Amino acid sequence: MIRPVETRAYDPAIRADVDAAVAADLAASLPRLVNRAHEIAASVAYGVHGRKRAGQGETFWQYRPFANGEAAHRIDWRRSARSDQLYVREREWEAAHDYYLWMDCSPSMAFVSSLAQDDKLSRGVMLGFALADVLVRGGERVAALGLTAPISARDVIDRLSRALYERAAETARDDLPPDARLRPRARVVLISDFLCDLDGLSARLRRYADAGASGALLMVIDPSEESFPFSGETMFLDTDGGPAFHAGDARSLRDAYAQRFDAHREAVRETARASGFLFLQHHTDRPAAEAALALAMGLHGVEETL
Repeated sequence: MIRPVETRAYDPAIRADVDAAVAADLAASLPRLVNRAHEIAASVAYGVHGRKRAGQGETFWQYRPFANGEAAHRIDWRRSARSDQLYVREREWEAAHDYYLWMDCSPSMAFVSSLAQDDKLSRGVMLGFALADVLVRGGERVAALGLTAPISARDVIDRLSRALYERAAETARDDLPPDARLRPRARVVLISDFLCDLDGLSARLRRYADAGASGALLMVIDPSEESFPFSGETMFLDTDGGPAFHAGDARSLRDAYAQRFDAHREAVRETARASGFLFLQHHTDRPAAEAALALAMGLHGVEETL
């Protein structure tokens, strides 16, 4: 016998102020999410910078042969004395970047099925906090988009958590990232289910790109949203307050739903690509550390192409 899939979300017909309910639950769960984020960050091997490019800094990277036309003071005479070749001592590039993180806290993110390990909201916030810690350990500056200025502090998770707590009700209202000012050459990381207006998302990404920003989108997916494991008479609720949909036989909708979901995901991917952003996806039945590592390494790849 197939075990039925159970789901949980906020029903606007029962809870009038869904934004306030999401904000209250998020605030109550923040201490647990902060602890989990520290654990995830500790398991992600990202390195001090991970860039391995020559530049200004103090960390030794490699020796390379001296090239004609370079200043003589760049020669490492101790290394050069061991051979007939002149060598230059290169240091790893250590210029910090500003990363702006946005974790979607809108009502649709509170959805969870019995197939998942966490609801999308908890998983997204955990991953954002963990990524912030990993980036700061690598010498970067991190901000919560629209909430804080970029900082490089060991307690970055606690600071971002405090900012999210203080403005939880505000962040629960919108399923699009804020139109916030960015520093030059910023990196923007958006973590969401992206069940939003794609024209609005595209406009926001173009705004970031026009400001010189690049970055990544991480689409958080509950496994039931992709597999649609429902059958029989089913009532589907819109967590944002839209009309409910009654299906006499949900199984009959599976193929059409799968095509619609795949088309939406590809549209999000194309929207990201058109603005020069990396697109990644993460299913909430998978380990959180897996997504954190993929996101960190994906951002490293973005850096290497700039």
